[in-house]
Amino acid sequence: MNNFSLENIINKKLLSDQCKDIVPNGLQIEGTEIVKKIITGVTACQALLDKTLFYNADTIIVHHGYFWKNESRYIHNMQRKRLKTILTHNINLYSWHLPLDIHPELGNNAQIAKKLNICIQGNILPCVFWGIIKNKITGFEFAKEIEKKFKRYPIHLYENAPLYINRIAWCSGRGQGFIKQACKFGIDAFLTGEISEETTHIAKELGIHFFSLGHHATEKDGVKSLGKWLHRKYNLCVDFIDIYNPA
Repeated sequence: MNNFSLENIINKKLLSDQCKDIVPNGLQIEGTEIVKKIITGVTACQALLDKTLFYNADTIIVHHGYFWKNESRYIHNMQRKRLKTILTHNINLYSWHLPLDIHPELGNNAQIAKKLNICIQGNILPCVFWGIIKNKITGFEFAKEIEKKFKRYPIHLYENAPLYINRIAWCSGRGQGFIKQACKFGIDAFLTGEISEETTHIAKELGIHFFSLGHHATEKDGVKSLGKWLHRKYNLCVDFIDIYNPA
């Protein structure tokens, strides 16, 4: 497949033109014209680039790419090595950030709901979903379910929270700043990737369960599901590589 055709296909699927973002979405760095083998991953770190070379792939699709707003425009050290690897080996680098968080089918938030058996009811904000847990479950049982599905036990804050969780809001990645807005919708729990110092006090005083799974853990499944969709619909060769990240 042509590299710009691939960009257009994904932009159309993810409705990228509807997203205001802090990073360019799409083909960030042009490489070889014909895409034959794709590696997907969360972040375009050096380890993922090295794996791409190891597997003789010509294309990378990530959730966290380059050229972020307010990022330094100087190409030094780490960034120089990354760009040199990509340009020397004629690799295509694609990145979709917010479009891959909020897409109702392939997005990170949709995939979280699918894994945890949450029935999506709507959005509180574009990147904050809310829904109903289909089966009656306690906060501790839900933490165990998270561990089972995500292969890691979450940070679970529960002081002053109700015993059972029915209504839940969630945001993949760095979503802890949205707790107050979410609580206006009468939720019992909030789930996200990261946690801040003040999160403990906010969750306690608002009387909700709070679950932090890790930024990386909540943002693996969007790009993975995109790769599966590309393989299923266009018969492209796609492999997801999970570079370990506990954060």
